[in-house]
Amino acid sequence: MFQDMNKKITDSMGPFKELVNIQTKMLEELTRQQMECTKSCIEATIQQTKEMQKCQSPSDLIDLQRSYAKELEDTLKCASEQNLKALQEARTEIEDVAHSTFDAFNK
Repeated sequence: MFQDMNKKITDSMGPFKELVNIQTKMLEELTRQQMECTKSCIEATIQQTKEMQKCQSPSDLIDLQRSYAKELEDTLKCASEQNLKALQEARTEIEDVAHSTFDAFNK
């Protein structure tokens, strides 16, 4: 009797464990992506600072700033797309777990 009850409790915790694993995987991916984005932004800033010393005129500086802004915009846009993809994948997995769990109750 105790073993049956223990098995039911363990089985009922299965979907919860899956949800925790999905969220953990998603957060690890988001963290990795944010670290890459931060690194890219820092590298772009360092490169821009180095290039600034080579500017001979105000127009050179303006061109450099435009280039820098475009690079940051591209980096942030890419990071945003990757973040949304990771969130969408996690959402799909969570929905699958929820559907399979509810389907088990309907049987």
